[in-house]
Amino acid sequence: MQQLIEVERKRQLGDAEPVAEQLRELGYHADAAAVEVDTYYSRPDIDYMETVECLRVRESSGRAEITYKPPSTTSTHSGSGVISKPETNIAIADDQASAAQQLLDAIGMIELARVEKSRVTYRRPDSNHVVSIDTVTGAGVFIEVEVMSADIEAATVTLEQVEAELGLSACPTVELPYRDLVMQAAGR
Repeated sequence: MQQLIEVERKRQLGDAEPVAEQLRELGYHADAAAVEVDTYYSRPDIDYMETVECLRVRESSGRAEITYKPPSTTSTHSGSGVISKPETNIAIADDQASAAQQLLDAIGMIELARVEKSRVTYRRPDSNHVVSIDTVTGAGVFIEVEVMSADIEAATVTLEQVEAELGLSACPTVELPYRDLVMQAAGR
């Protein structure tokens, strides 16, 4: 079985409501809004800000997980802002997020940032993609189209079709992770 890769592109929005209305008109169904709190870490010997690596503990609506995404390379980041990386997620009990953070601290990991966002995810029945509208504290409002697939080229085509259907080409592409955007906004 081939490994699924997360293929996504993030764009900045001024106002989320017109896009949310368009998604509903196109047959997407919104999940309940969720507040996600992500705590990002780096190693003392490798700067994850430089490698664009991700190690985070996420807390959200009664669930928690630890996520790792490997370093970025020219093959994982296209010139058009499409990011395609494998993602390793480990679900943990929602009351274990602070224990996971304590463990990472105990083994010498360095806390980089804490990102709080409100996310509404839209799904269309029988599709392999989701569209999320994120309001990130201190950074702004964004839209992400995400496709999970073993075929990166086909997933990129799907991503581009969804963006075209939503008329997102005028929205600026954002290549930095939310972690970096929040850190920049805080002057770090």
